[in-house]
Amino acid sequence: MEKRIERVALAYSGGLDTSVAVPWLIEHYGCEVVCVAVDVGQGASELAGIEAKAAAAGAVACHVVDVREELVTDFIWPVLRAGAVYSRKYLLGTSMARPLIAREIVNVARLEGCDALAHGCTGKGNDQVRFELAFGWLAPDLEVIAPWREWAIRGRKDAEAYAIAKGVPVPPKKTSLYSRDRNLWHCSHEGGPLEDAANAPEADLFRITSDPAVAPAEGETVEIGFRAGTPISIDGLEMSPVALLETLNRIGGRNGIGRIDLIEDRVVGLKSRGIYETPGGTLLFAAHSELEQLVLDRGTLELKDDLARKYASLVYEGRWWGTEREALDAFIEVTQRKVTGSVGLRACRGSVSIVSRRSGHALYREELSTFEASDLYDHSDATGFIRLYGLPYRVAGPGSTAEPQAAAAPAAIDPSTVEARADGVRASNLVLR
Repeated sequence: MEKRIERVALAYSGGLDTSVAVPWLIEHYGCEVVCVAVDVGQGASELAGIEAKAAAAGAVACHVVDVREELVTDFIWPVLRAGAVYSRKYLLGTSMARPLIAREIVNVARLEGCDALAHGCTGKGNDQVRFELAFGWLAPDLEVIAPWREWAIRGRKDAEAYAIAKGVPVPPKKTSLYSRDRNLWHCSHEGGPLEDAANAPEADLFRITSDPAVAPAEGETVEIGFRAGTPISIDGLEMSPVALLETLNRIGGRNGIGRIDLIEDRVVGLKSRGIYETPGGTLLFAAHSELEQLVLDRGTLELKDDLARKYASLVYEGRWWGTEREALDAFIEVTQRKVTGSVGLRACRGSVSIVSRRSGHALYREELSTFEASDLYDHSDATGFIRLYGLPYRVAGPGSTAEPQAAAAPAAIDPSTVEARADGVRASNLVLR
């Protein structure tokens, strides 16, 4: 006999899907439902009145947890230091937030004595994988319920009908055709006309970035300061992590920075299309990458770039809570020890260019790189270096004059010597026996 579920902690947004999930869980599992809304910077309008909505849907409690500071310091900054970019362009905005949200749901579940966890993710998306891998790592003893994989509801009309039947207030109809996810790092857009890959995004799609075509022609310059790979200041003024990111979002946003249109490979195997706005993040990645280029040696940069792709994949696939990320973070921490300094950027009509680079750990030296006279570099040293470095080309290339050496003929063997050696072997064998 299966264990009866008594109390469920539900990842709750206040939207239609999670609103109907509350009475559905009560009806199908005979359990109490505790809602958990996690504030990752999605905006006050999405969280307004959420406790009342949860109560109206039948929840026995609703916890609203503010984790914005942790999102930046413990999730966004590590991904930035790693240089992790998924599918060549995606700066992992949704992916980074999910393991933190999952952790908070588990924390509330423990506090409330829940014996199960639930989420409102569909069976096609990445988030179901991210949530359930996190739940499996953090709370393997708790059951996981995914209503979208069990119920008969297949769309908004079905959900509205179910809500009305259960006396649940129906949230206002969406004024947009798009499915959006927003946090401090980015805003994503999927669905609607975007499902046709031939359709360009409509002008009114975007929420946090200006159209580059009408952004200020003069652009804007900003200098970002780093300490050990972590952003700490803007134009010399040190700021808290949240304030720093919000400031860069405003600067990048009004200059049309950070828009991408991506066909991405989901964890479940299908391709999807998303439009992402990441204004502050785009500025930060550009500055951090440039500072690394200034202070890290070539071998370290190449190895770090290789591992950055692995880091991006594990974040995208929901494998945040694991030994693999901890091991990669240990490597990255070593690489970031000298990534201290500042980079000046110019943001103008959707593009970012480098204005300045400064660091006390710079490996670039003007006195070495100059084309003017210098006693630090002897040009004649390059002759021997190039001869050795190019040796394989001179030997193997089609213009090589080296003739292959004929193998030496084997020396003639004296039969009497062979017989004598054979006799010696036989004699030796006799002695050994």
